[in-house]
Amino acid sequence: MIEEINTEDYEYAGFWNRFWATMIDSILILMITIPISMTVYEDFLLNESIILGPADVFINYVLPCIAIIIFWLYKGATPGKMALNIIIVDATSGGKLSVAQSIGRYFAYIPATLPLFLGLFWVAWDKRKQGWHDKLANTVVIKKIKKEAVEFK
Repeated sequence: MIEEINTEDYEYAGFWNRFWATMIDSILILMITIPISMTVYEDFLLNESIILGPADVFINYVLPCIAIIIFWLYKGATPGKMALNIIIVDATSGGKLSVAQSIGRYFAYIPATLPLFLGLFWVAWDKRKQGWHDKLANTVVIKKIKKEAVEFK
């Protein structure tokens, strides 16, 4: 579980930090789901169908959804965000996300990505670095500020 944080030690995480965290997460998810899918569906990589069957839906859609939401609830971040010292918090209180907020945030990616990913790119222009999914779920993504060492003379 994430512990209570002092928001003075954090700043909003920008577009590129969040982009690279997403890339790390995507690679990790693919490293898990592709081998499992290949075991279940021998022609997984060659098949042109969007959905191959119920196991495909579970492995490639349901399982990642559950894993991501669990990471948000217990760690406040996915592995990619953890690698970059980024966490997701409630925008109002700065505390951890609720179950409803986490589920809402996950599914809020749908409207955020539909208009040419505009809702994700919104992070680059927003003063609080919120994408549409963050705004809909009332969350912010923050990064620990590196404190500079004070040199005494």
